[in-house]
Amino acid sequence: MPDQVFAIVGAGLAGANTAQQLRGEGFDGRIVLIGEEPERPYERPPLSKEYLRGEQAAGAFEALDESFYAEHDIDLRTSTRVSRIDLAAREVVLGEEAMRQHYDQLLIATGSDARRLRVPGHDLPGVHYLRTIEDADALRDAAGQAERVVVVGSGWIGAEVSASLRQLGLAVTMVGRDAAPLARVLGPEVSSLYRDLHREHGVELIAGVGVAALRGDEVVRGVETDDGRRIDADLVVVGIGSQPRTELAVAAGLEVERGIVVDATLRASAPGVYAAGDVAAAWHPVLETRLQVEHWDNARRQGRHAARSMLGARDPFVRLPYFYSDQFDLGMEYRGYAVDWDRVVFRGAPERREFIAFWLKDGRVTAAMNANIWKVGKPLAALIESGRRVDVQRLQDDSVPLDDLDALTTRQAAS
Repeated sequence: MPDQVFAIVGAGLAGANTAQQLRGEGFDGRIVLIGEEPERPYERPPLSKEYLRGEQAAGAFEALDESFYAEHDIDLRTSTRVSRIDLAAREVVLGEEAMRQHYDQLLIATGSDARRLRVPGHDLPGVHYLRTIEDADALRDAAGQAERVVVVGSGWIGAEVSASLRQLGLAVTMVGRDAAPLARVLGPEVSSLYRDLHREHGVELIAGVGVAALRGDEVVRGVETDDGRRIDADLVVVGIGSQPRTELAVAAGLEVERGIVVDATLRASAPGVYAAGDVAAAWHPVLETRLQVEHWDNARRQGRHAARSMLGARDPFVRLPYFYSDQFDLGMEYRGYAVDWDRVVFRGAPERREFIAFWLKDGRVTAAMNANIWKVGKPLAALIESGRRVDVQRLQDDSVPLDDLDALTTRQAAS
């Protein structure tokens, strides 16, 4: 395909992995990788952890070596904004000068933006978000001059930023609507462990409330909750979730339902157009639902899968959702998809924060999280994917190997 042009809008992890996989699959046409940020594609998880704490340099988590793009003839265009996608002409329009780039196949991998807090005082200096390296640099500089910080939001970003800023020595208050950090995703049994973890490390938690206003004159001076409390702060970090960057897709007339609607092969609703990463709402044929997953692993793997689909493969993307988090001395991996469940059980020692938690629905494991226990991902994924009913006592028993599926499941389901 030497005369074909594959354009990738979004030079993040999904976009970089797509370009790399295209060359790995033998595509010898032109690859144009377009990104708004001035940096080469990089991984975002360190921004709330090692990079924010000053333990890791920016170049350490680039998606690909700097030399890769030139060596593999990838036209990487940083600091370049795509203003429009012309589906009829198969062109992307670049920047204010309206330069046009033809494509034969197009991948949209525009990622997501931090959701903004819309309350009085939201635009005061001293209010920070975290999505890019530039955001992390600004937040780290501000943290070096601050003493007391309020983190608004108790999801993944809020919890990780709270941990990192506390480790930097700041007085940290985390404010969230849920009963405990991560309660909405993990439920009360596991989120209570994160609540205790943060409290033990000196994070003040104010749960079950929202933010009514940010107070200050020339800079932010505090947070007012919707139950009337006032919390002093000289730095506020907002981590209340994200929203996929679908503006280009909507304007182009692609089907969008929160994310860009794609099938199991990551094809969008127009010929020759695909989407991957945070912005994609992909049909999962095994889970039989549409998933929009905003995490490093999904961006990396969907990018590779999209490359194969752009080259004509029609295999579905069936990987289970996966994410990880490190907070203080608790590292974890979560895999599966638990929207609702009727039971959570543990293997190991939750009191020592060395355990595996299992979310069960109708006797089947729908998700599992290993905390400070490693190299168990494959058997956990196999257990979830099997869809078999488990024997709960055996599931909790450390002496029963996790990779012995027959031993973990009931005889009725195994027969």
